[in-house]
Amino acid sequence: MKDRSIFIRIPSFIACLLLAWLPIAIPIYALVRDSNLASILGTLVLYLEFLGLAWWWNRRFYGERRVFQRYGLIGGRRNGLEFGLGWGVGLLSLAILLSLETVFGWVAWRVSELPVYRLLFEAVLVGSAVGFAEEFLFRGWLWDELRRDLSVSMATVANAVLFALLHFLKPFPEVIRTFPQFLGLLVLGLALVGAKCRTEERLGFSIGLHGGLVGGYYIANVGQLIAYTGTVPDWVTGIDNNPLAGVLGVGLLGSIAWAIFSRKFEF
Repeated sequence: MKDRSIFIRIPSFIACLLLAWLPIAIPIYALVRDSNLASILGTLVLYLEFLGLAWWWNRRFYGERRVFQRYGLIGGRRNGLEFGLGWGVGLLSLAILLSLETVFGWVAWRVSELPVYRLLFEAVLVGSAVGFAEEFLFRGWLWDELRRDLSVSMATVANAVLFALLHFLKPFPEVIRTFPQFLGLLVLGLALVGAKCRTEERLGFSIGLHGGLVGGYYIANVGQLIAYTGTVPDWVTGIDNNPLAGVLGVGLLGSIAWAIFSRKFEF
């Protein structure tokens, strides 16, 4: 299998994953009446099976013994510090964006009805979970598979495009309406690949940056801290109240990507 093209390896991996998942997923969705709970359980089972299959796949076909380390999950103080730095960059970047929109009069701030400690705890939990899950998938497993066949530049573009496309599976009218969000995802994908490459293939900074952006959005959205004034169109401030899905948000993500690729961050 290791000598096969990525156009065979990746579909084969996905087919194996689905074959292992469906016998468990079908009873879950059939028996669990709460659709949200069924979705959570189904997704959790899918991801756990993905982790197990990725481990087995690498050992069986590539002869790897330290599979997760190869993907960038390396223990140690340095990776932990990079994780914290990534969180800080993500939160600070979103804070700067919302501050600019406040100065321009595009955003009004409100007091959250949720307890601060609960909001912060949930934001850290959700941000870290999403950051880990998506970075291990895209900048871990997928990046490793792409790099076995492609140059760094080609793998970077392919990784970012697939990251954006797989987050953008929706009806065509919605694709048109929310197109700035696709651009934001594409630029974010480039930034996250750059973050991994800049840190000697460790995932700490990528997970932290992704988690910080998600956590910051969670605080603003779930905490209902901001309200858009409607002074400018949504495509400027963010489609569906997502500050990263507008022109300013894409510009912010582009600035982060530029800083990473131009080595403005020192690790």
